[in-house]
Amino acid sequence: MTGKPFQTIRVERDGAAAVITLDRPDKLNAINGAMMDELLTALDQAEADERVRAIVVQGAGRAFSSGFEIGTLDRSSTASVRAGLEADLAFILRFWDSPKPTLAAVHGYCLGGAFELAMACDVTVAARDALFGEPELKFGSGIVALLLPWLTGPKQAKQILFAGLDRIPAERAQAIGLVNEVVEPGRQLEAGLALARRMATVDQSALRLTKQAVNRSYEIMGLRQALLQALEVDVQIETAETPESTEFRTILRRDGLKAALAWREARFGGPGERG
Repeated sequence: MTGKPFQTIRVERDGAAAVITLDRPDKLNAINGAMMDELLTALDQAEADERVRAIVVQGAGRAFSSGFEIGTLDRSSTASVRAGLEADLAFILRFWDSPKPTLAAVHGYCLGGAFELAMACDVTVAARDALFGEPELKFGSGIVALLLPWLTGPKQAKQILFAGLDRIPAERAQAIGLVNEVVEPGRQLEAGLALARRMATVDQSALRLTKQAVNRSYEIMGLRQALLQALEVDVQIETAETPESTEFRTILRRDGLKAALAWREARFGGPGERG
């Protein structure tokens, strides 16, 4: 791995695996523009390095990642919103499209865009303390990469998305097809590297072509077109101006995210009226 030093990630080589570490622990490794750029560069370098036969992604500190950093989307126009979301989707799909196997080694929180990144990886290993989720609808936002129903099913996906669930335990994520293996906390990278080493021993041309064949099956079923259509829905969500969204964003700007979520919970989350 060569080039100028990274500021938001770390990259090391462990045998035949490139280990990419999300390295903004004070921000729970929230993904901002700089991190996206550096991750794309790191992927390019790993894919070009003949010594690298698998790519493992992990997070520094207490979490894998809390997802895309809130408040960084340019909302100055519909065109700018669409451009930003298209860049986010392309970023996530780089892990799906990489010619080399990609593995996510997850601990702590893995939410929103980070959850989608982990889903886009070929294999996900999770520590028992990992918590997954898609809380975006609670924030009045949409889903950048709607991979969830493709990897689980519509019932599970709708429950997670519609309720904004963000505390899905690793064992539950494994049971519904979102995680391959659950290990004790602190062993997720070790387990991911063990799988990477196994992948490194197989014929690499055969592996690359097999990955293309698996992904192509989903392409034939319409995955990419569905993701692009879902992105258009996300544009509509992000540019909508309803009384609820306006009030939420006003409180968000004035008082912060916790206050905005508390306002929504107090208004709509209490017990219903009895007839």
